[in-house]
Amino acid sequence: MAKTILVVDDSASLRQVVGIALRGAGYDVIEACDGQDALNKLTGQKVHLMISDVNMPNMDGISFVKAVKQRPAYRFTPIVMLTTESQESKKAEGQAAGAKAWVVKPFRPEQMLGVVQKLVLP
Repeated sequence: MAKTILVVDDSASLRQVVGIALRGAGYDVIEACDGQDALNKLTGQKVHLMISDVNMPNMDGISFVKAVKQRPAYRFTPIVMLTTESQESKKAEGQAAGAKAWVVKPFRPEQMLGVVQKLVLP
């Protein structure tokens, strides 16, 4: 059975690029346009990994990570931040919120897939 990955980014083109790479590697993908949209789509189904942008309207990535960690069903789901932010302070904030990895855009799809394969839940 395919593993499910939630991709959260306000850029439709970025969601498409990430989605193509993940689907090509055999994953199922749920897409959301911001943190609030993503929370609305987390309805109790098994999600093996989440990939989230940091800078988004409505709910940013750090707030999204904090909100996800409050939900028992998703508390242990690994979250990868995929962002243009490369400042150490932002990374520290993301890690403190519960993010497991930080991938800086622009990224190579195989680089992202490597991170996904390391972190995705069994």
